[in-house]
Amino acid sequence: MNQNNNSDERNPSHFEEGGGLAAQEMPEHSDLNWEEYREAIRGMRFFDPHIHMTSRTTDDYQAMFDAGIVALIEPAFWLGQPRTGLSSFKDYYSSLVNWERFRSSQFGIKHYCTIGLNSREANNEPLAEQVMEILPLFLYKEGVVGVGEIGFDDQTAAEEKYYRAQLELAKQAKLPVQVHTPHRDKKNGTERSMAIALEHGLDPAWVIIDHNNEETVESVLDQGFYAGFTIYPFTKMGNERMVKVVERYGPERIMVNSAADWGISDPLALPKTAALMKMRGIPDDVIKKVTYQNAIEAFGQSGQIDESVFANGLAIDQSQKMNGNTILRGGQQPRIAKDSLLIK
Repeated sequence: MNQNNNSDERNPSHFEEGGGLAAQEMPEHSDLNWEEYREAIRGMRFFDPHIHMTSRTTDDYQAMFDAGIVALIEPAFWLGQPRTGLSSFKDYYSSLVNWERFRSSQFGIKHYCTIGLNSREANNEPLAEQVMEILPLFLYKEGVVGVGEIGFDDQTAAEEKYYRAQLELAKQAKLPVQVHTPHRDKKNGTERSMAIALEHGLDPAWVIIDHNNEETVESVLDQGFYAGFTIYPFTKMGNERMVKVVERYGPERIMVNSAADWGISDPLALPKTAALMKMRGIPDDVIKKVTYQNAIEAFGQSGQIDESVFANGLAIDQSQKMNGNTILRGGQQPRIAKDSLLIK
């Protein structure tokens, strides 16, 4: 895999969608300010089922808590450059089930995760074989609510091989599956992902097909899968488009996430989308299903999610330590301000 600063045509970034449905026009009301409209969702609770908090700051955790996010799921994913050995995977998976869960709790947010070999690194078959051997050591850990995010990137034979192998692990562990759909040739990649899951005998209600758009949503829902939508600046889905999807298809088996990671992304994409839905007249019960309840129902099939633990917020004690470390610096609690409502 190309590791220099030149672009790798096989592996464009999350932001290189290539036009089409994701190449949006600037939305109307682009001057809407988040601080002006957050009161519309004051008191609402949110569950972000796909956000990469390892890449985020404590400021983001504080802002998410303030915006009403009470729980989240962090899928194992691509870190921006290839890992070079099995120990890198071990340390990463360990951080998801230990340190990141602790860090999240220090801001009153319940942290869950999904564990898997991501599609990009499935193409390094010698290393992928080693990773497959250790995955069962982590899939049965407390707080692991699924196998993911797995699926296709370039839709290679190696990606399919390890996607199939991890579907079998999910069946053995009785865990839901979180599927990453490819950024290129998304429609065909999504159909292929679903067909393979069905071929392996998975109940589609146990499979969350993520990163959907207007091209894929109808087929995903018609076949009985959950449809995840990522609100991501300049690619995937904008939140005005998300409102239209919910208006057209309703709230059943649809869930909204931010997938915020190490690139240009917004950890408040979920509550901002809820605020926009509220402004556009979508009923509160519909907003709750797509921004909270559906995620709990889908991933709760793991047996790991107890809503009563976080429904009213976690008790926060920032004096707690893990391995001798706290999140405090100089006794100050982190704060951050976000000023944009719309995800363009």
